[in-house]
Amino acid sequence: MQIHASIEELMGEFDFDPDALKTKYLAERDKRIRTDGIEQYVEVTAEYSRYIDDPYIEPGFEREPLFDEVEVVIIGGGFGGLLAGARLREAGFEDIRVIEKAGDFGGTWYWNRYPGAMCDVESYCYLPLLEELNYIPKHKYSFAPEILEHSKRIARRYNLYENACLQTGVVELRWDESSARWIIKTDRGDRMKAQYVAMANGPLSRPKLPGIPGINDCKGYTFHTSRWDYSYTGGDSSGGLTGLTGKRVGIIGTGATAVQCIPHLGEWAEQLYVFQRTPSSIDVRNNAETDPAWVESLESGWQQQRMDNFNILVNGGDQDEDLVGDGWTDIFRNLTRVAVTLAGRKLGRRLNSEERAQLLELSDYRKMNQIRNRAENIVEDPVLAEALKPWYRQFCKRPCFHDEYLPTYNRPNVTLVDTHGKGVERLTENAVVVDGTSYEIDCLVFATGFEVGTSYTRRAGYDIIGRGGKHLSDHWSEGLRTYHGLQSHGFPNCFFLGFTQTAITVNVPHALNEQAKHVAYILSESRARDKQTIEVTAEAEQDYVDEIRRLSRLGARFYAECTPGYYNSEGEPGNRSGFFSEMYGAGPIQFFKVLEQWRAEGSLEGLDLR
Repeated sequence: MQIHASIEELMGEFDFDPDALKTKYLAERDKRIRTDGIEQYVEVTAEYSRYIDDPYIEPGFEREPLFDEVEVVIIGGGFGGLLAGARLREAGFEDIRVIEKAGDFGGTWYWNRYPGAMCDVESYCYLPLLEELNYIPKHKYSFAPEILEHSKRIARRYNLYENACLQTGVVELRWDESSARWIIKTDRGDRMKAQYVAMANGPLSRPKLPGIPGINDCKGYTFHTSRWDYSYTGGDSSGGLTGLTGKRVGIIGTGATAVQCIPHLGEWAEQLYVFQRTPSSIDVRNNAETDPAWVESLESGWQQQRMDNFNILVNGGDQDEDLVGDGWTDIFRNLTRVAVTLAGRKLGRRLNSEERAQLLELSDYRKMNQIRNRAENIVEDPVLAEALKPWYRQFCKRPCFHDEYLPTYNRPNVTLVDTHGKGVERLTENAVVVDGTSYEIDCLVFATGFEVGTSYTRRAGYDIIGRGGKHLSDHWSEGLRTYHGLQSHGFPNCFFLGFTQTAITVNVPHALNEQAKHVAYILSESRARDKQTIEVTAEAEQDYVDEIRRLSRLGARFYAECTPGYYNSEGEPGNRSGFFSEMYGAGPIQFFKVLEQWRAEGSLEGLDLR
């Protein structure tokens, strides 16, 4: 890499070779590339269906089928559904029904009850509607039980339990032209009608399993982290896994979930085997209890101000003050436009595009060297420390922050089985086999995450049949087709909340809140204008798809050079169903402005109201 003199002047002497690092990154990526990509994971159906069953409900729930009609049905009771319900209630909509497969509200936080589970974005930004509910989280990073309880608190505050259908899964959603209503069929025998449907069934609820040969041969006790079995392990989400005393435990996966639960497994298992394909980036967490004096200092509007401040900083903007001051903002202040802006001030001019790209890449190398040095300084065994070092750019995978994960490998009963990017070879009745070596286990935990790279209708578990019998799976077969990520032509009165051609931000509930406000506005305007149906025009949809695909090319090269993971569809960045596929490439700050300006203009441009 021929480094610009101006960049060399700014960064000083390098204690690393940029060219050698890039070569190392690409080599680590290449040995993890698989021809089956996202298909390496099996769908949790048929013989795997027990991995998706709800272990947190009492058996025997029954109710009579419903054949009624409501104004708005919200499918999904996680943060997206809760925010949609809250904003619709505030807009004056009373006839609302939430349909949720789980036994209660909470979404991801209903399922994620594994030991050590906590949010990785500051809770004062992450937990929605704190001011509206007059609630302050107990810690800077809330633990799972508090987040689940807050979800229920939102549902109670906005009367979303009223008329809700919990423990109910949708099996078909079909538009009826004659009545201009959606017909919703469920696995409880319901055949209800709704004028509007808001799809808030997020991507982090359906577990995925690795298609390891012999997965059905394993006779040891197995479960997925999103269906944690405390009847076997003992304890609760705070730890105390006494049931693992004397047990040999294996865990497959070293992503964000595994990072949080492995310290607890290592504390209680007689022997823990951690099967690693790719190490995670582990930075300082430094969690702390909420300071009462800080709470007393808060003024009206504090949460929105804090969310905006965080969002601007982690998306390359500059702020006079960093209100959050954590690992996320530290990373972004060093790796994004903040660094470029500061560099420009030092040079007395703007950086050109080549200088800018070099500065960002070199800053990334420097930051990741710090991460690797942290592993080296904490883990006592140098060979083990080397195996725990991540060799990729900072945002090829979601960064992790934890203070107990790396020290766990200093325990004599914890063994890291580094598969060198190949993954587990196979399972037998009582062992996990890696490179010909068998590791005997009593219990195997799958920390393999959720389905985020498969098609929308597969993750939902059903198709959506719109005007003229059009199936959403067909309409989106060549990639997502929406307007503002929220509506599709041929599917009137149907809204999508989540990761459907919208803008990704680190603090996902912030993005969901902006979407929920937009949907509430559209429905309010339809009601005010005495209209029955709202549908995006084909022209508006096509214009938006063209814009999305133009903008999405901006990050294509970055993810193509990344090690495989769910961010780049396991090495298939061209997969248009992927987690980051066809997102609004100009970023969430601009996306939120687009929605706000569209509402302010007031003509509902691109929509056909009848």
